[in-house]
Amino acid sequence: MQDNKNKQVSMLQYDKTDVTISAIETKYQGFFKMNEYHLNHKLFSGVQSASFTREVFERGDAVVVMLYDPKKDALLLLEQFRPGVLRVNETPWMLEFVAGMFNENESPIDVAVREAKEEASIELKAESIKLIMKYFSSPGGTSECINLYWSTFDSSKISSGSVYGLAHENEDIMLHVVSRNEALALLTKGKISNAATIIGLQWLAINYQRL
Repeated sequence: MQDNKNKQVSMLQYDKTDVTISAIETKYQGFFKMNEYHLNHKLFSGVQSASFTREVFERGDAVVVMLYDPKKDALLLLEQFRPGVLRVNETPWMLEFVAGMFNENESPIDVAVREAKEEASIELKAESIKLIMKYFSSPGGTSECINLYWSTFDSSKISSGSVYGLAHENEDIMLHVVSRNEALALLTKGKISNAATIIGLQWLAINYQRL
């Protein structure tokens, strides 16, 4: 191992041109897709790696929008069933923000507006939707990029316990209006356990005073 203790090391010096993809094979095609990549890439030593394969879950990108009422310091949480949690001994009903996948030719703002209407019957104005960040949910195995936004909303117009969602998509979504402190307490207790909601709440904890 090379000793770099006193050496200034550059970060993120490589880019996509330092990867060679020799083939992409689709191993499964259903509602989602699984591709197998045959590739090699430059190593930190400067030489090229041996060729290897990686399976990538191609589920498409998603948009998440945190709805926050600065006047009442309140948030909207959606409760719904998630089959991905069934393998562990926890409830598969999760507390989340409004979220959804892209339809053809939609922008992230289009998705945010559409999903707020479908999942919570809330009419968002495009100009009120602000980007928090983009991030990859699990880049070791999926290509999904999350577009995380926040928007103001009027929490006084929302009834906790209301249920929305599209029947043909098997959606059954209950709304909960909670204070920022209540949401952060749920996070501390481990009652909120999906990445986008965790990241959004942590961002809000840092930034709420300037919103």
